[in-house]
Amino acid sequence: MACELWGAKLDAYLDGELPVNDERMLREHLRTCAACAADALDRQQTKRAIQAAGQRFAPGAAFRNRMEAQIRANAAAPISERIRSSATSVRLGWRWIPAFAAVAAVIVAAVLFAYNRDQDTQLTSELVDLHVATLASSSPVDVVSTDRHTVKPWFAGRIPFTFNLPELEGTPFVLVGGRVSYLHQSPGAELIFKVRQHQISAFIFQERALDGTASNDAASSGLSFGVRSWSHNGLRYFLVGDVAAEDLDKLTELLKAAA
Repeated sequence: MACELWGAKLDAYLDGELPVNDERMLREHLRTCAACAADALDRQQTKRAIQAAGQRFAPGAAFRNRMEAQIRANAAAPISERIRSSATSVRLGWRWIPAFAAVAAVIVAAVLFAYNRDQDTQLTSELVDLHVATLASSSPVDVVSTDRHTVKPWFAGRIPFTFNLPELEGTPFVLVGGRVSYLHQSPGAELIFKVRQHQISAFIFQERALDGTASNDAASSGLSFGVRSWSHNGLRYFLVGDVAAEDLDKLTELLKAAA
């Protein structure tokens, strides 16, 4: 159960309506309170499901306005005029078939674009959820080490691929350790990096296991978390963290160079 003090403010935080000072304090609290982090994750997933359902089935305002205007115009016209208009529409309808076909092609393309965009959004949400779950876990890593030569071999036999880790000496980043994570039921590596007082999750999965759901070299955000992603040699890399964009970009460069 979430803390009484912060539990009442979670919805305002998820809706982006929490004052800046309270939001900063709540973020710090979520990093140390597993109950509140789990409650925030549950509320976030519920809100996303409701929003997705509403966007999928609710007609747009422009469409509703056009339909209401057409209904009012038809109701105001005399019956004889409505009959003539219907007959004319039938005669002219055949002439518009090529135009209708073109419009249909545009609609299909728009639907496919929206579908791919929804897949990208869903993938980002799943990665953010995995990152939050790691922050809320009492044991965030299964192999605890700052040595990349210890962390990398630990994954041998646990995931169906290998990867390289960067040298972090002289950078603001510290390798905390790693764990096996699952995305679309496929195993991958989750590496935890620390930069100052914040943590970044670096996910690595086989690209073929993700069904091509994410675009290359993407940068996005969700629930105040920044996300970076790119592909290399059949592997898909993701960075997720509540950190400055510059930190994500710098760690991205280090991982790309190591790969």
